Amino acid sequence: MNPNLTYVLVVGVLFATGVTLLLERSLTRVLMGVILLGNGANLLLLTGGRAGGPPIVGTTAEGEMSDPLPQAMVLTAIVITLGMTAFLLALAYRSWHLNGHDEVQDDVEDRRIMELADRDEGPGTADTDSDTDSDGDVALVTVPADDTTASATTDAGRGR
Repeated sequence: MNPNLTYVLVVGVLFATGVTLLLERSLTRVLMGVILLGNGANLLLLTGGRAGGPPIVGTTAEGEMSDPLPQAMVLTAIVITLGMTAFLLALAYRSWHLNGHDEVQDDVEDRRIMELADRDEGPGTADTDSDTDSDGDVALVTVPADDTTASATTDAGRGR
């Protein structure tokens, strides 16, 4: 069976919009993204099935039966999407109740790890100059960082 071009475009738009909304910080938008992805997956699964008669032995010839597997998979996807929707609604409500908004904030530990990684890289990655020594080999010369950036990173990393 060749899927209709309209279905293919609708599935593509649902997936693209769903992924875009999933990347937002607002839990309400993430919820809408999950719902759109679920609907896109359901439509994709339904377009994969072959049209035909009911899959009941004795009422339809075996070659003309439709495949019941896509329908069973869509029912499973609906249940999974419903569970994810309920969970994200509970998270958004709890976040709104505690903080007055549903924005997902950066984790303090993640911020600390990012700052440690930036400090380990050091400023030498952007401020390196290459010089050649007397043998013609290339030697990297790093420029030391000033003390203000190092102390600010260290203080922020400790949570002060």
